Amino acid sequence: MNIALNYVETGEGFPLVLLHGNGEEHTYFKRQMEPFSPKYRVIALDTRGHGESSRGSAPFTLDQFAGDLKEFLDRKGITRCHLLGFSDGGNIALLFAMKYPQYVEKLVLNGANLRPSGVKLSTQLPIVAGWCACGVCGLFSRQAKANWEMLNLMVTQPHIKPQELGKLTIPTLVIAGENDMILEKHTRLIAASLPNSKLVILPGDHFVARRNWEAFNPVVLEFLE
Repeated sequence: MNIALNYVETGEGFPLVLLHGNGEEHTYFKRQMEPFSPKYRVIALDTRGHGESSRGSAPFTLDQFAGDLKEFLDRKGITRCHLLGFSDGGNIALLFAMKYPQYVEKLVLNGANLRPSGVKLSTQLPIVAGWCACGVCGLFSRQAKANWEMLNLMVTQPHIKPQELGKLTIPTLVIAGENDMILEKHTRLIAASLPNSKLVILPGDHFVARRNWEAFNPVVLEFLE
């Protein structure tokens, strides 16, 4: 890894690593950091090109972000952890667990998707339109190019086959909001494809961890115990 990932850490105990979504940063989890810290060593990262973590020169892909996470954990001397990912962070967490299952004790996937078509059209179409516009403007604007890279993650990634999940035996909590931007049938497909999973649908939208943390936090803590 040619960059150093920014992170914040609080608490002691077994490591619990939090991965934010596309265009977010570690502060997305401000409602989880303190409530989780009495039981866990909570570490919230800024992924490559997000928050205070620099972009670097490596490919801007979910697979690269999963590789960045492995290097981060290795540098911190963390050989085993719980992993909680939101949205694209959930996709990174899933890719990481599939590639490096020996690192993950329990996995929480909040608002993740296996492919771009798992996102509702009402959400995806404006994203695709912005992606196209930024692709053109990116020829002349550095900021537009950066925006295009962010949107490209949602338009073209991930590509995980449901049958690939059958090999992942890590205990997994699949959690989403009732009005999530991820299709409910897609969320249910993820849970059904994982052999050791629990599915929870909470009142709220895609940002249920931020907007309905009173319901989200107890469900996660009970699962991790």
